[in-house]
Amino acid sequence: MATDGNELGINTRLAHSGNDPHDYFGFVNPPIVHASTVLYPNAATMAARSQKYTYGTRGTPTTDALAHAIDALEGSAGTIIVPSGLAAVTIPLLAFLSAGDHVLIVDSVYHPTRNFADTMLKRLGVAVEYYDPHAGAGIARLIKPNTKVVFTESPASNTFEVQDIPAIVKAAHEAGAIVMMDNTWATPLYFRPLDHGVDISIHAATKYPAGHSDVLLGTVSANADCWKQLSETFYTMGCCAGPDEVYQVLRGLRTMGVRLDHHRKSALAVATWLEGQPGVARVLHPALPSHPDHALWKRDFSGSSGIFSIVLKGGGQRQQHAFLDALKIFGLGYSWGGYESLAVPVFLGDRTVAKGPYDGALIRLQIGLEDVEDLKADILRGLSAAAAA
Repeated sequence: MATDGNELGINTRLAHSGNDPHDYFGFVNPPIVHASTVLYPNAATMAARSQKYTYGTRGTPTTDALAHAIDALEGSAGTIIVPSGLAAVTIPLLAFLSAGDHVLIVDSVYHPTRNFADTMLKRLGVAVEYYDPHAGAGIARLIKPNTKVVFTESPASNTFEVQDIPAIVKAAHEAGAIVMMDNTWATPLYFRPLDHGVDISIHAATKYPAGHSDVLLGTVSANADCWKQLSETFYTMGCCAGPDEVYQVLRGLRTMGVRLDHHRKSALAVATWLEGQPGVARVLHPALPSHPDHALWKRDFSGSSGIFSIVLKGGGQRQQHAFLDALKIFGLGYSWGGYESLAVPVFLGDRTVAKGPYDGALIRLQIGLEDVEDLKADILRGLSAAAAA
């Protein structure tokens, strides 16, 4: 979007992308269309399927509004909207992999992605191999003649390694493979995968786009070369999202920029403070200069989000649980991106390559919209309990 030749700012685009109010009598929000059956004016139109909307599973004005908004953010040729973040992972993998193919998946991937690969993909005859998140251009040595997909996630789930996405893209494309990226951490506000050569960009819209811990949704955006195959698989599977959830995420987009900026600032403040706390061995946040991948993060990303991990000094599970049980503001619950702060224990036992080493037990923190000083006081309660344990 542009005005007088100048690119509009991100918050302006978030506020106005996806739909034109004048298409709906001037109402600033699009209607929530609950639809299965769509009527045709006559038999000839029905036979030709020449009207825009044909059935609820193939799109409505509500789903189009969100898809167009995501396309504007991603720079993509098309976006599908699915019922969860996990569905946003599984559908593109099913779209581009067949029996006999080989897929490379980063070893620090979101655990449900690994579970899908180790169960469904292997059962369907796909060879699954995990690679080090720091492989970079060296991933070329792992690519085989039947490698069809390289799956990336950067920063990594729980341990926040940053991948060299452009180097991976170059190696994969030279071998005829496509690259997918789970970009939920950064959102397209802080990293646009397709601009770096990625073919498929995946988001759990449950997180920052929705923003209130009450919606499950996923989006998958593709470049022009991959859009047809992705969309055809999506329509074939019939895995569409409900209109109310779609609308809530579209609504959440309008404030995502200001919310994410607050998450970013608060998380950096807490992470920086934690580096000076005696009970903390390491803080795993790529925007910190102390992070080993900070230079790579700074090269490719324009911002950071509200989730990172800490390593307790010399602690095991007993200290980990004592820390978590002492918290009063942080909730103990999965997911992130909502308004509330959360903490969870990190388990690395499923990994084959990216195991560490780490100096103690890991805890992942989601920094919400609360006041930073209150969050620091709560974390101190946890650190005191861990030390006493």
